[in-house]
Amino acid sequence: MREKEPYRAIRARFSEETITVYQAYRPEIGLPAARTGQFPSMWRRERMTWIKPSFLWMMYRCGWAAKQDQETVLGIEITRDGFEWALRHACLSHHDRRVYPDEHAWKQELARCPARVQWDPERDLYLRPLPYRSLQLGLAGEATRRYADEWIVAIEDVTPLAKEIRRQVAKGEPEAAEKLLPQERPYPAQDVLLSHLR
Repeated sequence: MREKEPYRAIRARFSEETITVYQAYRPEIGLPAARTGQFPSMWRRERMTWIKPSFLWMMYRCGWAAKQDQETVLGIEITRDGFEWALRHACLSHHDRRVYPDEHAWKQELARCPARVQWDPERDLYLRPLPYRSLQLGLAGEATRRYADEWIVAIEDVTPLAKEIRRQVAKGEPEAAEKLLPQERPYPAQDVLLSHLR
């Protein structure tokens, strides 16, 4: 019998040293990034950037790489040290009275913290919401700079993979599509890393 999924969890593809996160960009940004392993100069460091460890949540967000300005999907391998630094320096993206005594306290944290944690419904192969949530991590300021300059190990254009999985789903071959998905599993020590947000 399959173990019940926790309501909130970081589900990701990772190794001993790195974790893969996903972002989608217009080709003018995504293709040079995949080719050179770093973001081009037109990538704006002053904006908040959201990274997603869940492949299927990224597919939901970008519509299988069909949405405007999200036609190139990147699998970005970053150091686990960097990812965990962001988690430790994150606040929630919304006010939760179980974590913050009042909205003013949350806004103070929002101004102080360079990262944001948001929990969104995980998705199935048909991009339908599932009854549990996966992490989105927003990076701003110092976190954005560290991400771009220190944490990135490799960038891969996974758009062809996204389109092939979608093709298999459209053909009515969910088992074939499932086999192509990146193998994601629960990220270790997430309860400790996110203890300040519970």
